[in-house]
Amino acid sequence: MKRYLTSLALGLGMTAFGFAMAAPASAATLDQVKQRGALQCGSNPGLAGFGVPNERGEWTGFDIDMCRAIAAAIFDDPTKIKFVPLTAKDRFTALQSGEIDVLMRNTTWTMSRDTSLGLSFTGVNYYDGQGFLVRKSLGVNSALELNGASVCVQQGTTTELNLADFFRSHNIKYEVVAFGSAAETVKAYDSGRCDAFTTDASALYAERLRLVNPDDHIVLPEIISKEPFAGSVRHGDDQWFDLVQWTLFAMINAEDLGVSQANVDEQMTSTNPEIKRLLGTEGNFGESIGLTKDWAYRIIKKVGNYGDVFERNLGEKTPLKIKRGLNALWTKGGIMYAPPIR
Repeated sequence: MKRYLTSLALGLGMTAFGFAMAAPASAATLDQVKQRGALQCGSNPGLAGFGVPNERGEWTGFDIDMCRAIAAAIFDDPTKIKFVPLTAKDRFTALQSGEIDVLMRNTTWTMSRDTSLGLSFTGVNYYDGQGFLVRKSLGVNSALELNGASVCVQQGTTTELNLADFFRSHNIKYEVVAFGSAAETVKAYDSGRCDAFTTDASALYAERLRLVNPDDHIVLPEIISKEPFAGSVRHGDDQWFDLVQWTLFAMINAEDLGVSQANVDEQMTSTNPEIKRLLGTEGNFGESIGLTKDWAYRIIKKVGNYGDVFERNLGEKTPLKIKRGLNALWTKGGIMYAPPIR
């Protein structure tokens, strides 16, 4: 019976995991983007530091800049882009259907998502982990003290699954209070409908800023999961996959080599072979991904290297004040690392 149901699901265009399967991408996504004159990027509808419109309606954030970097590489213009705000529930369908060219929306790379949705993840751009936010008045100093607590969580996320795993593995009773969007979840927690709020640690710091009295709340020390955030594209277009992947790798390599938005023009005269290959003054590495030889220069000049983007949107001089941690370069105590351009 199980085999029959699985076969039936696949015959109806569904995976064995219950997700709709994506139609394979044609091998012409880059051509379509160029003909359209703009990149279509799936983004978060409103998460401080990652993806949110400012008071002028302009999209800003870490994920936003990752998309702008792709547009800069293609068009030499990071503004040639349309942002499509997507809920956690709708994000994969939008990519599968072709509504967007790339999904760049604090999305965790997991095996089931990678193997059953017809999508390909293009490299980890932020290493995160799930945590808990509680009121100081609750008198709790550890997630292990949340026995019998009600916990607000967003539906359709790995967060919801990790929450169940954590409490079950520690034999702790809890009540889940689930909502369809991040905004609804935060609002419910702030109004007192639950004792704790759980999501990725980076988002906890962002969402705390939206509470009526942010200083009345603390982030508990436990990190209960691995949440490697990555952009994704549809299966079937290797050139497009490579372009999106190597946009990220170029930004990481640039920081590793000390090439930043502030000094990239003077670095054009560098005699360092790695920098010459990165900036296109030696070789033509952009050709293999359908771009010009100065593709990485365009990214760095118009958007910045990985560190520029992190510090501008998430770093300790921003309201979020997030430390680099695991997202520091491999040479500076983190695990951020990219293959070489050669």
